[in-house]
Amino acid sequence: MKVAIVHEWLVNYAGSERVVEQMLNVFPDADLFSLVDFLPENQRGFIMHKNVHTSFIQKLPFARTKYRSYLPLMPKAIESLDMRGYDLVISSNHCVAKGVITSPNQKHICMIYTPVRYAWDLEEQYLQESGLDKGLKGFAARGILSYIRNWDRHTAKNVDEYISISKYIQERVKRHYNRDSVVIYPPVDVDKFTLCEGKEDFYLTASRMVPYKKMDLIVEAFTAMPNKKLVVIGEGPDFAKIKAKAGKNVTLMGYQPFEVLKDKMQKAKAFVFAAEEDFGITPVEAQACGTPVIAFGKGGALETVIVAQTGEFFTEQTIQSLQGAVQQFEDNICKYTPKACRANAERFSVERFRKEFKEFVDSKIQEVKS
Repeated sequence: MKVAIVHEWLVNYAGSERVVEQMLNVFPDADLFSLVDFLPENQRGFIMHKNVHTSFIQKLPFARTKYRSYLPLMPKAIESLDMRGYDLVISSNHCVAKGVITSPNQKHICMIYTPVRYAWDLEEQYLQESGLDKGLKGFAARGILSYIRNWDRHTAKNVDEYISISKYIQERVKRHYNRDSVVIYPPVDVDKFTLCEGKEDFYLTASRMVPYKKMDLIVEAFTAMPNKKLVVIGEGPDFAKIKAKAGKNVTLMGYQPFEVLKDKMQKAKAFVFAAEEDFGITPVEAQACGTPVIAFGKGGALETVIVAQTGEFFTEQTIQSLQGAVQQFEDNICKYTPKACRANAERFSVERFRKEFKEFVDSKIQEVKS
């Protein structure tokens, strides 16, 4: 059986690339396709140093750094990838990958991380953050997003089977595409994180500093609680703004290597997570260290944190709501045990993903054969 795996862009090793890595472990002989491939040589191990079949965007000016700017061309680019000769096509989709053209005698399974967020639920937020919400540029941007949204809806019916990364995404796939899907949680390398029962008197948050991560909310909330210590790991465009809001009880460490992040995750009293994520890997990694999580109670976190056992939720992305959850956590701190956190995290292991993914794909191939 000839297998093709289609990913949107290969520029670094992040959340969706971890999924592709495990897909390739299940199907090591698969051919790999992507709109662009700018992975440095020292990061190509996770794709088994494969030669990647790319689209015409690969050769366009400034594509290495400005590939996202070619969004209007991405539908045509993904459709230009040649899927002829493959029995099974697996798309790894958060933007346009599911739009590859397949024929009726091929099986197309889409692993969907989200329907295109900036064309659906987050259009206004995306336009504002990009400075494209006003004037002629704003008019043009809205036209492009409308085109992407219509194309996205139209191509949704060409996929044979959908795999959603969470129940949260499963609901969005149903709402936007009117398609059913099975949930297979993405792989989290919990074996890289070891259980630590000795906790210290500080809270931890770690993320890229971009608006939707709400790192400023966490820093402001803890600055207003000067008797509680917060350690912040991460960098990004909002770093300076967040630093200006940080009180003396807040330590901003900027970017840190993995070993430092792991050490802080192991020793923290709790990990604080304020984003509305489709799944959210870092809360699972924190629990793998035996560290409970205080998270915004929406999105994937509702499926990875067990209230009153491995963490607590706050219901609104406000300072007061987060502070209330911190107090709730401290009032019930004896309920959260490192071993319970670790056991919960192991539900999302790499081995579990490989098993569930392979069994699902095999079952759909057998349906075709029978």
